[in-house]
Amino acid sequence: MMLKIRLTEESLVEPIIKGEIKTPCHLYCGEEAIAAGVSANLKKTDVVFGNHRSHGHYLAKGGNLNEMISEIYGKETGCCHGRGGSMHLICPETGFMGSAPIVTGTVPLATGAALAMKIRNQKNLAVSFFGDGATGEGVLSESMNFASLYKLPIIYICENNFYATHLPLKAFRLMDNIGDLSKPFKIPSYRVNGNDVLAVYETTRKVVSEVRKEKGPAFIEFRTYRLRGHVGPNDNIQGKQTEIRPQAEIKKWQKKDPLTTYHRWLLKNKIADGAQLGRIEKQVSLEVKKAHKFSDHSPWPEPKNTTKYVFK
Repeated sequence: MMLKIRLTEESLVEPIIKGEIKTPCHLYCGEEAIAAGVSANLKKTDVVFGNHRSHGHYLAKGGNLNEMISEIYGKETGCCHGRGGSMHLICPETGFMGSAPIVTGTVPLATGAALAMKIRNQKNLAVSFFGDGATGEGVLSESMNFASLYKLPIIYICENNFYATHLPLKAFRLMDNIGDLSKPFKIPSYRVNGNDVLAVYETTRKVVSEVRKEKGPAFIEFRTYRLRGHVGPNDNIQGKQTEIRPQAEIKKWQKKDPLTTYHRWLLKNKIADGAQLGRIEKQVSLEVKKAHKFSDHSPWPEPKNTTKYVFK
């Protein structure tokens, strides 16, 4: 799954640079272990809410790759019929209930979904993904307070990549203490290496088990790093370099790439050999190419249907 997410994201780089993809794309490269490790513990009936950087969340929850690629290109066969683009993905049949670019915009929606589950006495749970920049929004605290008060089945997951757009964490928080945000609401909190897929999986497995026992919400801070720019392949805007991340910092995190570290772990522990991993990569690469081909042969939305799905 990590490989599927990575190869999908990398396949978008050239079309973005060429201008073939018009929608802004916030690539998930470097953060794949989180989506893959979390979703491996979820049932189809559990629901996930994403944010502006949610290609990985969508795919890991079972979203259709063909429909996601088509949506990014703005085609009628996209999951939102080409109306939403990269930041508006949805696949209700697998439990991915939607992504949206408004910072923390889906946090209260996930909380509401958890409330509905509680009222209906369903044994499912909700997951809310958000970035470190979202921790400055008041609605996160309001949602956690409400969830704790009513012991709602929800997991709040902060993917802390240490940058809110181009602003480093130290520039908008007095302390590096995101993992403590839930403590005033008596919500159990965990801080985990988000680049270690096994640590992500095991922590989430434990948390999911507790939430399913109706013990109330939980909060996980996964510490990670995006290997590409905030939006697009890099942070160049009209030829002007706006990226402020030090090169030494980027190189340090490249050595912690979740795919390469897990690849080495599999080989070291003799769980898979190079030939097996090569076949997996070839298979996933073919799947990604087929998705682009599907999009290429898909129709554009009809201009006469511009107002379709618009409510008044």
